[in-house]
Amino acid sequence: MYKASFQLHKLYFKEPGGTSRGVLTSKLSYYLSVWNEDEPGIVGTGECSILPRLSIDDRPDLENKLSEVCGNINDYTVDLHHSLMDWPAVRFALETALIDLHKGGRNILFPSSFTDGLTSIPINGLIWMGNLDEMSRRIEAKLQDGFSCLKLKIGALDTDSELSLLRSLRKRFSPETIELRVDANGAFTPTQAKRILEELAKLKIHSIEQPIRAGHEKEMATLCANTPVPIALDEELIGVNRPEEKRYLLELIKPQYIILKPSLLGGFKASEEWIKHAKSLGTGWWVTSALEANTGLNAIAQWTATLGNPMPQGLGTGQVFSNNTGSFLVVENGHLHYRQPV
Repeated sequence: MYKASFQLHKLYFKEPGGTSRGVLTSKLSYYLSVWNEDEPGIVGTGECSILPRLSIDDRPDLENKLSEVCGNINDYTVDLHHSLMDWPAVRFALETALIDLHKGGRNILFPSSFTDGLTSIPINGLIWMGNLDEMSRRIEAKLQDGFSCLKLKIGALDTDSELSLLRSLRKRFSPETIELRVDANGAFTPTQAKRILEELAKLKIHSIEQPIRAGHEKEMATLCANTPVPIALDEELIGVNRPEEKRYLLELIKPQYIILKPSLLGGFKASEEWIKHAKSLGTGWWVTSALEANTGLNAIAQWTATLGNPMPQGLGTGQVFSNNTGSFLVVENGHLHYRQPV
């Protein structure tokens, strides 16, 4: 028989995290622990990470749901993917905890050459929104750290200032030297997005994530069909939980890429359904963390390492919190490494 409990952890940002949806200074995560009552010393742990105003699980009754899951853990483990389909962050936490438990509770969920310390994962350097001086400083820091792929949050400053910043970067570095991605978090109208895409194309921008708000599928489909810059769906995927709905969305919009965030999409199995449909339709993809603490990031990184995607992934967010949990994940020269102490 399984037993379970959960614990709250409030995480604080070292620097405010700015997006077009607002500025984050803190966020909540819950650690879900599962064990077998016959072997209480072996515990599997998963993280239920909540992004305000974005996570489906960002609800007043979240803690009640976690209490219900823990109190009825043996019922939920029978078919967690169906019973928690409408609670993606809780589903991810329980799926992770059970994988960890069944692998001995050692935080090695997906053994590979990555967890053996033999290979690493290329990642992008994330540049949070801020004023131009702040963003320029952050860019220089990432370049000094050896990143060859940068992702800039855009849509909060005036467009001309943001484009000027991107132009200055492109003057210094060719597309072959530095790959530039941008993430609008749905900041633009379809009309604004068309103009932005034309300007970004001149700068050889790799891709833009979610140029317009989620929920406007026809407008997004029109943009994707005519864009000079590849478009990646991000928020558009949140809340689309059933396999047939996933394929319908991809067939309707026909994006160039999709962004997989297991905490927001319902875990690994749910994300693998997106990958299956994307591959069959010729849609590219990569994995991004969603500001999990190191517990969730560790699980996502290990899973990502097994997928064989050579593109830079969005897994460098473990350094943004002042009170993160311990981790064997290390970022060096634009790559994520897993290093256990000798």
